[in-house]
Amino acid sequence: MVRHRTLRRLLPGFALSSLGDGMAVVAVSWFALQLAPEADRGIWVAAAAAAYTLPGAVGALVLGRVLGHRSPTQLAGWDAIVRACALGAIPIAYALGALNTWLYVVLLAASSVLHSWGQAGVYTLLARVLPQQDHLAGNAVLSTIGSFCTVVGPMIAAPLIVWGGAATVIAADAATFAVLAATFLFFIPAKSLPPLPQESDDTSRSSGLTVIRRDTALLGLLVLSFGFFFFFGPVYVALPLHVSEEMRGSAALLAAFYTSFGIGALIGGMLTGYLSRWRLWPTTTGIVIAFGAAMLPIGFDVPNIVALASFAAAGVLWPPYSSLATTLFQRSTPPALLPQVLAANSSVRVLSVPLGTALGGPLVAGFGGGATLRFAAIGILLLGLVSAVGLAYRASAARRTT
Repeated sequence: MVRHRTLRRLLPGFALSSLGDGMAVVAVSWFALQLAPEADRGIWVAAAAAAYTLPGAVGALVLGRVLGHRSPTQLAGWDAIVRACALGAIPIAYALGALNTWLYVVLLAASSVLHSWGQAGVYTLLARVLPQQDHLAGNAVLSTIGSFCTVVGPMIAAPLIVWGGAATVIAADAATFAVLAATFLFFIPAKSLPPLPQESDDTSRSSGLTVIRRDTALLGLLVLSFGFFFFFGPVYVALPLHVSEEMRGSAALLAAFYTSFGIGALIGGMLTGYLSRWRLWPTTTGIVIAFGAAMLPIGFDVPNIVALASFAAAGVLWPPYSSLATTLFQRSTPPALLPQVLAANSSVRVLSVPLGTALGGPLVAGFGGGATLRFAAIGILLLGLVSAVGLAYRASAARRTT
């Protein structure tokens, strides 16, 4: 990545915008608390968090015919411009006294409409300029940057909020995306990319979900990704309650869980590039199985150090799964269709985690935090085992055919 001239130009802007998103994890919810009426704070915090992510899934599904044939630099650049403008409007409106909760949520939603396409553009760019054997290593670099910024971003956001308020952090987030937009506009123009093989206009405008549906391997991978992130969703609800009520722990213990997962993710991201010599499909399925097994002890009455080590082990496996799945999509999709397919894959991930989190609420209410964590771990474990059986059956059928 560092040796490649195009990607070397991308890395600073990508890292800066990832740091902005890491800071926004804290600022978006905190600003909603500041703006919302006291009686409705919970509703508006949830609305703000959803607005910062979910419209990206809608954009991926409804804008395919408009954006599907665009170059990866256009997709990533336009997303960065939209995010910079919409997020930048929030502190401006606040300074002018014109910002209320409704406008805040609308601007957050506007900022995320193209985000699935922007992510697809970045990973399509990587697939276009790197040789196939380096795709996994390149994906791992981007994943590691994201994991690092998820850990560091909130640590930077906290003192900034104390010093200048949440609006300051959102303004900084907007500025990071302005830098990313300038990167694509001035340093990575579309004409600098290698030309694509000629495709028919109908093919280049195909829906990403349509392309995936026609390929049983890609469809299976999409289902596996949806299930993996869906079953992880309840953890966001169950873990805080399990720590506070069943483990009798403090906020410091909960922070230790998230820190251990983040440290594990950093390690996993750095190790991912070394998996390029492994067979990608079995490795991806094995990671899902291992992730479910690593999560299983957390829901039981085990010593804190064991639970923390288990969550850290799960964190190590998190970046390799995302990088391997992206690599499989990159290798299995015609280049002209890759932006559509990656945008569809991103939209599924954006939808699956909130759906799982929503399921976590009634599960925790009915069965408790520990039982919900066990449900999530067993669900992921069984999903991986079913995928492994399907993969073995497919390999056996291929051998019989040949």
